[in-house]
Amino acid sequence: MPIDRSEVGTVYDTMRRYGLAVLAAIAALLLRQLLSPLLGESNPYHTVWAAVFFSAWYCGLGPSIVTALLSVVGVWYWFLAPARSFALRDPKTTISGMVGFLVFSGLIIALGEANRRSLARTQSAEEQLRKAHDELEVKVRERTADLNLANESLRELSGRLQQIRDEERRHISRELHDSVGQLLAALSMNIAIVQRQSDKLDSTGARAVSENAAMVEQISREIRTISHLLHPPLLDAAGLASALRWYVDGFSERSQIKVDLRIPEEFGRLSDEMEIAIFRMVQECLTNIHRHSGGTFAAIRVHEEDHRVLVEVQDEGKGIPLEKQLELNSPGRTGVGFRGMRERLRQLGGTLDIRSDGAGTTVTATLPLREPTPAKRAVSDIA
Repeated sequence: MPIDRSEVGTVYDTMRRYGLAVLAAIAALLLRQLLSPLLGESNPYHTVWAAVFFSAWYCGLGPSIVTALLSVVGVWYWFLAPARSFALRDPKTTISGMVGFLVFSGLIIALGEANRRSLARTQSAEEQLRKAHDELEVKVRERTADLNLANESLRELSGRLQQIRDEERRHISRELHDSVGQLLAALSMNIAIVQRQSDKLDSTGARAVSENAAMVEQISREIRTISHLLHPPLLDAAGLASALRWYVDGFSERSQIKVDLRIPEEFGRLSDEMEIAIFRMVQECLTNIHRHSGGTFAAIRVHEEDHRVLVEVQDEGKGIPLEKQLELNSPGRTGVGFRGMRERLRQLGGTLDIRSDGAGTTVTATLPLREPTPAKRAVSDIA
């Protein structure tokens, strides 16, 4: 049968307390014996009061009673006349002293026990509070772990949604270019045939054919622009540098905002995810500059430094108010565009920093540099 260690510990503690109570009574009696030349036969209970106090305070109810009884028996035998005998010279006075000692000892023991129980209740309450605190900490850690897991799952889902959206943009871009673009090209050729025979039509019909040709040409340009904005083919074919130059030129022409693009000629190919992330970041920043900054100039710098890719977009507009900056730099209160940028960069191990004052705004992205895939290196070498 296994031994219950808690029961063994309880028995040991009880024996220890009773042993200390007995030792306290013996020590008090010995001390009184040593002080007999000074105290004589009067006041024989001087030292045993200390033993009763000690036992009542430290050893508990039972041990303190043992101390009181041993003390009164010891005083009776050693110090009450006639000494070393249980006979009494003056029974009335002696028994009254014993009863008084026992009564006051009982009061001391009662007060000590009340104090011990109060202290035990306090310690029990503190222990319960500590246990509740520990349990709360465990629950908080568990909830934090669950929350972190949920956030990680949400980030993974967000990254997957970004990827799906990019793939869908690429698909729509190709459909617009290959299907709608081809139909518009065929329609333009048919209208060109009708235009060559417009001399057989009256002036109204000839004008309508000419206007149709112009509208088809305009629609073709719009479709081509939308297709390229959804997913620029240069990004896949020639890389980030060429795609950015094409986009910046078109943006400057459409918005009348001068953009200074600085990207090294020898800037190499990056991974598909990194190139599309940088392109979308520049695209979003320039859109914000056009909508909100009120400035007429922007600067873009893309370069490599310490195995990192740094992308900096700066304008000379009116800047962003401090309250809005705090929101933009807060993970939970960011606008859709900046949230998309930040999430794209986070998926690639990068960071996004936004700084603004009355002289303009600077958005900086930092991405760890990774080797391009073999297929992209081959395309880059051929180019």
